[in-house]
Amino acid sequence: MIDKLDALIEKNIDKVIAIRRDIHENPELGMEEFRTSAKVAEELEKLGIETQRNIGGTGVVGLVKGDTPGKTIILRADMDALPLDEHTDLEFKSKVPGKMHACGHDVHTSILLGTAMVMSELRDEIKGNIKFVFQPAEECNPTGGARYMIEDGVLENPKVDAALALHVWDLPLGQVALKSGPIMAQSDRIFINIKGKSSHGAQPHEGIDAIVAAAHVITALQTIVSRKIDPMDSAVVSIGKINGGNRYNVIADAVSMEGTVRLFDEKVASIIPDMIKDIVANVCNAFGCEHECQYINGYSLTINDNAMTEKVKNSFIKVLGKENIIIAQRPASGGEDFSEFAKRVPSVFYWLGIRSEINKDNCIIHNPNFLVDERAIPIGIKTMCAAALDYLNNDDK
Repeated sequence: MIDKLDALIEKNIDKVIAIRRDIHENPELGMEEFRTSAKVAEELEKLGIETQRNIGGTGVVGLVKGDTPGKTIILRADMDALPLDEHTDLEFKSKVPGKMHACGHDVHTSILLGTAMVMSELRDEIKGNIKFVFQPAEECNPTGGARYMIEDGVLENPKVDAALALHVWDLPLGQVALKSGPIMAQSDRIFINIKGKSSHGAQPHEGIDAIVAAAHVITALQTIVSRKIDPMDSAVVSIGKINGGNRYNVIADAVSMEGTVRLFDEKVASIIPDMIKDIVANVCNAFGCEHECQYINGYSLTINDNAMTEKVKNSFIKVLGKENIIIAQRPASGGEDFSEFAKRVPSVFYWLGIRSEINKDNCIIHNPNFLVDERAIPIGIKTMCAAALDYLNNDDK
């Protein structure tokens, strides 16, 4: 089977890379992936794959039914770009000002299309079904496109038993990494408004300084991780945006702040929101300020199923060799709405290495100079094909 996969990947790889470059040149933001989704659907239909458009907005679903009934697995890729100007010198760099595929979703999409090309020729060797899910709006935390696709029934007809997805990563080319349990962080947001009382800057005693209160809130929030969380656990609480004041000699009567919270453990996630709200309330009360604190739950922890992770790892070993499989020691701090699938069916999310001599300084995602070594694309296709086939053709439930 490995030789057959290699031959089918080699047969299709030039077309897959051409599609990747076309998508890279024409990036679209979340829920605006009209051109991308149309191209995806057209390619699936050319393969004779049953295709649904406009699922969860701009999402596309392709269904390959094996010749023998069995389980159903989702293979998922995200399609949206980021609001960045591209600074690379690629011949196929973004043609759209202010938009760039700086998180590799063009690569994810092309890998999944390549996987569909291979699987469409292996129907007689598939026991069960494969749903190819091309998802919009992964970058649109806290909503994201996964929820909308699930609401539109992507987990039904046929009922889905498992899900698999990958993400390009700063790992050596040729390697993949995975782990059981949490692999991507819970990603939440904080919105804080503090209201004081304005006065002349030379008469601060006549007012209530919202900036001073905000400064104390920010420093007090830093004590959550250092003093309230078990040092064996982990969390991130960061304020990244603050606005307040209108003039240098006027005491500010209002400050607004926004921040992010990253969590790696469900127990910690259950206590952090109240800790933040208590600090904001108590500090503002001490300074005589009114306040509002809104905690928005974003993407949940992405948790890999233990048993399925072991199966997927073994599939990867067969096609890449044990030396190229990395068992990650801790989750990444990024958020990922593949968590919506993982909450509902046994799932595995893994990282695909893209770092080589050609991009070693520019393989960090969300970077205007981000580069992918395209030799990772056939590796992504091969790992997805192997994991899906082994899962479906194994009689374990």
